[in-house]
Amino acid sequence: MSFIHFFYRIHGMKKDQPSILFADNKKAHFDYEIIEEYEAGIRLVGEEVKSIRSGGTNLKWSYILITSGRPVVTGMHIGHYNLRNTAAKILDPKRDRELLMQKKQILKLAIKIKEMGATLVPMQVYSKWNLIKIRVALVKWKKAWQKKESIKEKDLDREIARKFRL
Repeated sequence: MSFIHFFYRIHGMKKDQPSILFADNKKAHFDYEIIEEYEAGIRLVGEEVKSIRSGGTNLKWSYILITSGRPVVTGMHIGHYNLRNTAAKILDPKRDRELLMQKKQILKLAIKIKEMGATLVPMQVYSKWNLIKIRVALVKWKKAWQKKESIKEKDLDREIARKFRL
């Protein structure tokens, strides 16, 4: 029996267990043109995992900086856990949090950011098995005319769907 099968048997998990979405950065889909997406872990402290699982996360206006070879999420809001113990340490909800990625990916992203003038943005927070993961996207700002075009396309798609329903 391989280690993976043993691990799944111990933890009672299936290989293709669905992930649970906790937060989605809908504004980023409208404001940015997505070039590439990556998956990263996040270093959390204390009751932040419980807060994320209860839905206390906001990704709006957050971004990722690579400082001294480590990606750091800035501006991501993880609220306080409501049922926390009074003796628990209270953390700043908007503090910087370190992302966990492979060194090769970090170097590749740093090069692309410098060459293309792109930005790293967190797109989703979700669970994969029992771990909290973040979907990170390499993005570029959309121009105003590109945003207007995407709105027109969505309106046309809605009208076509409406006509086919009738």
